[in-house]
Amino acid sequence: MIIAFYIIVLLFSVIVHEISHGYIALWLGDETAKRAGRLTLNPLAHIDLFGSIIFPLLLAISGAPVFGWAKPVPYDPRFLKNPKKASGLIAFAGPVSNLLLAVIFAIFTRILVIFPQTSVTVGMYLFFYIIIQTNIALALFNFLPIPPLDGSGVLFSLLPYSFAPVERVLRQYGFIILIIFVMSGAGFLGPLIGGVHSFLVGSGMPGL
Repeated sequence: MIIAFYIIVLLFSVIVHEISHGYIALWLGDETAKRAGRLTLNPLAHIDLFGSIIFPLLLAISGAPVFGWAKPVPYDPRFLKNPKKASGLIAFAGPVSNLLLAVIFAIFTRILVIFPQTSVTVGMYLFFYIIIQTNIALALFNFLPIPPLDGSGVLFSLLPYSFAPVERVLRQYGFIILIIFVMSGAGFLGPLIGGVHSFLVGSGMPGL
């Protein structure tokens, strides 16, 4: 039950993440995502079998923080007035959307703890906890400046054009670097996720 809810929450969260990329691109003048039918909450338009289902399921079963990805929303730099700056804004929109979801449900949680503790309020609190934790994890993970994560798009948009050779190398080997990093050096993400969660939710529901 809990694992299934984790997967549903993750799927919805990565869809919001990808739609946010598409809407910012549309706002900046590129209709590629709209024409591709990707500005929709329909999961069938976004699901990546491995990234949206298999990989997060394996993480949930192993007890690790659950994260994953959907099919990237396309955009065409040719339709953007300032492609370099716009690419950074489009990349930035994804993780920010997850942080906003975490903040919204943290507000709901702070309101929820005012009410008497019942099986219903406890169940809602636990569900909100999963939603908040999942979205914080998605946001922080995607802010890492390693291709293909969004943090790299933000970073490359801020670097001068003289860093283009470095960018090409990172894009070519980024996924390998990311896997090595996750396997060996991403242990700090767990405490960081917990710290942000505690900051947003506060003391939480007594007894939990």
